[in-house]
Amino acid sequence: MNDSTRFFTIGLIAAWYSSNIGVLLLNKYLLSNYGFKYPIFLTMCHMTACSLFSYVAIAWLKLVPMQTIRSRVQFFKISALSLIFCVSVVFGNVSLRYLPVSFNQAVGATTPFFTAVFAYLMTFKKEAWVTYLTLVPVVTGVVIASGGEPSFHLFGFIICIAATAARALKTVLQGILLSSEGEKLNSMNLLLYMAPMAVVFLLPATLIMEENVVGITVALARDDVKIIWYLLFNSALAYFVNLTNFLVTKHTSALTLQVLGNAKGAVAVVVSILIFRNPVSVTGMMGYTLTVFGVVLYSEAKKRSK
Repeated sequence: MNDSTRFFTIGLIAAWYSSNIGVLLLNKYLLSNYGFKYPIFLTMCHMTACSLFSYVAIAWLKLVPMQTIRSRVQFFKISALSLIFCVSVVFGNVSLRYLPVSFNQAVGATTPFFTAVFAYLMTFKKEAWVTYLTLVPVVTGVVIASGGEPSFHLFGFIICIAATAARALKTVLQGILLSSEGEKLNSMNLLLYMAPMAVVFLLPATLIMEENVVGITVALARDDVKIIWYLLFNSALAYFVNLTNFLVTKHTSALTLQVLGNAKGAVAVVVSILIFRNPVSVTGMMGYTLTVFGVVLYSEAKKRSK
């Protein structure tokens, strides 16, 4: 790898880290500290931006070749994935109203556990016993962190667990539903079709469950126009997370992305504590550390089993 390629890759990784942690912290700020208590509407803004930017990136800028939906069956499969994706993102945003980012990330690190469970239940896929063993510290760490979390909120914790499970279910279903050669879509094309479907699912949900949210947002903007800029920047950043995710995978590997993702969780915990000053106990930090250690072991066990 020459110097220019190395710097480009490092720049991509830095952009991926910044956008991932940035959108997480901004979501927390809007939904908890700023008081914008409309997670479904916020998610709909994200998906609207992903729809627009995905079309520009693929149809106009030709970043990747456009792939088409080949059948009605494939359309329904993508719709199902989109619905589960909506649930995971909305629940994740809801949990940020009640939990600090640090604890949210610790719970989110249990994704491999739920992925292994769903893979076994739906495809009867078994991993090596060592792989299952590495999931013990992942779950144990979250249990310890929960007991030592000063800002623990039961409803927020349950919703966060549901968001993590939905994220894992989407990953497993994606592998099942789009596994045939004729149905494979790269992540950017999949987002191109999933994002507008997500908007269709989220629009009635926000109108029913977050009544008059548009009017309230306009009223907020009259008092503080920054809310509009926050929403626009946050939505653009949500697309940038997906774009940089794709580019980092393309220029490195899926395994590298997984390893970087493990470290990202730890970085997000530290940054969120520094910014939001949420109290963290020694027991909580021990739990976070054990969970991250377990995820690293899980990644290594998966790599060796292939």
